[in-house]
Amino acid sequence: MTDLPPFEADHGRPLTFPSEQPTGEVVTLVADRLVAGGEALARHPDGRVVLVAGALPGEQVEVELQPRKGALRGVVRRRLWASPDRVRPRCPHVADGCGGCDLQTLEPGAQVRAKVELVEDALHRLGRIPEPVVRAGPTLPAWGFRTTLRVAVTDGRAGLRRAESHDIVPVDHCLVAHPRLDELVQDGRFGDADEVVLRIGAATGERMAVALPSAEGVVLPEDVLVVGADELEGGRRAWIHEEVAGHRFRISAESFFQTRPDGAAALVEVVRSMAADLLAESGRPGRPRTLLDAYAGVGLFSATLLDGVPGWRAVAAERARSSVADARHNLAHLDAKVVATTIEHLRAPRSDLVVADPSRSGLGRAAAHVLASAGAPRLVLVSCDPASAGRDVALLTQVGYRAVESVVVDLFPHTHHTEVVTRFDRV
Repeated sequence: MTDLPPFEADHGRPLTFPSEQPTGEVVTLVADRLVAGGEALARHPDGRVVLVAGALPGEQVEVELQPRKGALRGVVRRRLWASPDRVRPRCPHVADGCGGCDLQTLEPGAQVRAKVELVEDALHRLGRIPEPVVRAGPTLPAWGFRTTLRVAVTDGRAGLRRAESHDIVPVDHCLVAHPRLDELVQDGRFGDADEVVLRIGAATGERMAVALPSAEGVVLPEDVLVVGADELEGGRRAWIHEEVAGHRFRISAESFFQTRPDGAAALVEVVRSMAADLLAESGRPGRPRTLLDAYAGVGLFSATLLDGVPGWRAVAAERARSSVADARHNLAHLDAKVVATTIEHLRAPRSDLVVADPSRSGLGRAAAHVLASAGAPRLVLVSCDPASAGRDVALLTQVGYRAVESVVVDLFPHTHHTEVVTRFDRV
């Protein structure tokens, strides 16, 4: 793929760029909308779908087609008409080929609108909802927010992968990283490591680096807890702490946690609003109401939804061993039971509310049936991929739920990654 120079934001002016002699068919297309994965959907003159990387909705582009399995894909050779929402990338590493922020050329407000449209399309096309209700959620800062960053290592320094490649682009600064995390990107020396996961607790200031395969030769400031993946495999425990919505969470080196605490708080806010009427209802003496927290991680939703809410208990189901240990620690003050299991093998308790936050692949048919067996009148699904959200909506509809509304929470500005929270009521 040929990397093009940074684009001017002269709205409406035809833009052209030098390019090497094309080897595939070259066609002129108009990009329609973004699809899951960040590419723009366009139509070939013969009607076939073409997915175009680097084009924005509304742009007219000259595209070289590339033969691949599945849908046709194209590479932009000339931009004949630019979107009025196109901006010059703020980060210089975008021009270097860094694949970390694939939507920096799109104005932030337009990014959110595009993601709302993307979710609407997925729920309509895959979820089979004629007119899905989708809205944007809380607005989050677009810079300096990431508290977890996985960097590749080149010549002992930090780098990020080139888009759709294993090649490493050296970076000396990351604009989306939390300032104290960015210090480690700028000044860290990572020895012979292949990759390093950098983490910081924004509220606590604790910092950690997990080096793969080992921490041999890693040099970081004294306050940073440095541990090798080989040490973790050998049984060493290491963690930091973070605070979200007034709650302190232990997060182990191998445990999943959202990449920004304000984003985690925004998800909690949306989920709580979708379940507020149920949470206001207390259980009877000796018979508390039950929250089934599926894919519970370190206990984020159980802790923030139920603390201070009388008459409720939580059953938190999680498969990852380190997250299970963290959840038991983080939920020790609540009436909560943490179950180490996959959702597919969970014996679901009778529940009054289900909250599910699966991985990018979504629930799948078996998990959807298990969650439905809990019989809850309300289910709230947190999806980190629009396509999986659409598929899961269809599955949950088949087992007796109706999607009421979806809220897009833009946890990852400047990227195509899209987080969406959907409320379901039992039919």
